[in-house]
Amino acid sequence: MAENYFGITDVGRVREKNEDTFIAEKLSNKNVVLACVIDGVGGYVGGEVAASLAREVILEHCKSSVAQSIDMLKDALIAANEKIYLEKLQNQEYNKMACVATLALADVQHNKFYYAHVGDTRLYLLRDETLVKVSKDQSFVGFLEDTGRLTERAAMTHPRRNEIDKALGFDAHLIATNDYIETGESPFLPGDILLLCSDGLTDMVTREQIMTALSNHKTLPEKGKALVQAANDAGGNDNITVVLAHNNKRGVKQKAIQPASLIKKNEQSIDEPVIKEAPLPVVQPLQTISPAPPTVVKSNKGIIILLSSLCLVFFGCFLWMLWKSKTTGEAPQATLAKQMNLQEKRLANAIGYLRGNTLVLSDSFFAQEIIISDTLFINHDSLHLKGGSNTVLVRDSLYEGPAFMLSKDCKYVLLENLTLSYFDIGIIAQNKALHLKNVQFNNCHIPLQYQFTFPDKQPISGSITDQGFFNLE
Repeated sequence: MAENYFGITDVGRVREKNEDTFIAEKLSNKNVVLACVIDGVGGYVGGEVAASLAREVILEHCKSSVAQSIDMLKDALIAANEKIYLEKLQNQEYNKMACVATLALADVQHNKFYYAHVGDTRLYLLRDETLVKVSKDQSFVGFLEDTGRLTERAAMTHPRRNEIDKALGFDAHLIATNDYIETGESPFLPGDILLLCSDGLTDMVTREQIMTALSNHKTLPEKGKALVQAANDAGGNDNITVVLAHNNKRGVKQKAIQPASLIKKNEQSIDEPVIKEAPLPVVQPLQTISPAPPTVVKSNKGIIILLSSLCLVFFGCFLWMLWKSKTTGEAPQATLAKQMNLQEKRLANAIGYLRGNTLVLSDSFFAQEIIISDTLFINHDSLHLKGGSNTVLVRDSLYEGPAFMLSKDCKYVLLENLTLSYFDIGIIAQNKALHLKNVQFNNCHIPLQYQFTFPDKQPISGSITDQGFFNLE
């Protein structure tokens, strides 16, 4: 049986040495696939040394660790950072060396993957012939691309595309802060493919080309080699590294059982008794039926008089109000449909007209609680909606619907740094992949409700972890 993981690295067409490295192997003690791409920071002496040290430490830590999956990955990057920083202190020749890394753990048995990420290497998820960029580039140009301010083509050729904000080896202690390492977990369904790669691929090959290469029916080694070849054909300006992990399980399909009433006679077992059909009853000629005696109907005269009197009273009240409005100049008040408030309308428009796949809710624009009086619909292929330091959505007293409704067309949605308060239902999701990070539900009767079924009609269950993630079981 072919392995469900593969890794490859190539020096490219321009560079003299390869500062990339990778990990692609199974952890025997956990029966999961460990995938990692590490890219030495170019322009500084020792980039390949930093990448090699990081690989050694990450692999050793993950093989020996007994921690939970995300904690294990995060601790592995912290340990790698410390190793690189200590080496810089002992060897002045490498005093500026650093590397970036994306690390993932693919748990095929439980249909989940976990990841930790620092820098501008990338993690993609291919599902249903749709490629979703999971990790965020921790760089100026990456932020512009993720938020829709730059097109993919413009970002690939931007003069500042090689500048990064975070890396392993930059600082001894900063990496341990909560927001330095990007982490997350998400469903990893049968048929899904994870792609981890260095910028030597994504600076030369478009997302559409990557999706085409991964969506064919070739083996993982053939897919990986095709991506490297595409980057080299486009110029090969940097080292190219690709790691793939595949959930190669087959989806369970329920066998349709034919109703007993439709089983053909020739399909009946020899040992089964033959059940004879009862003869149809003989239909007798219709007999003449005498008309029933007339039913005595009680008089409703009193009710009719009462209703007529009430109508006259209401009509008189209406004429009196109309006369009063003409004499006083006041128009009669009518019930008006409730309209969105400014904050709510601003949020709905920001989601609806977003060009990229990342929306950051600035504290300056959403400084106060956002009162929600109607459903916020999300219909993006992929979306990362990130709240500010105190983004709170509160249900309007007259509203009874959910805060968010996710369309079935959403392939990957990440909601981060949000608080939903007093909703009957916080989120209704019709898609297969929803990732919650630091999302709190305050007095919500039903925090999260799924409204979909898989093709195999299997029932769906899940839970919200302490970190705020919803995990399919």
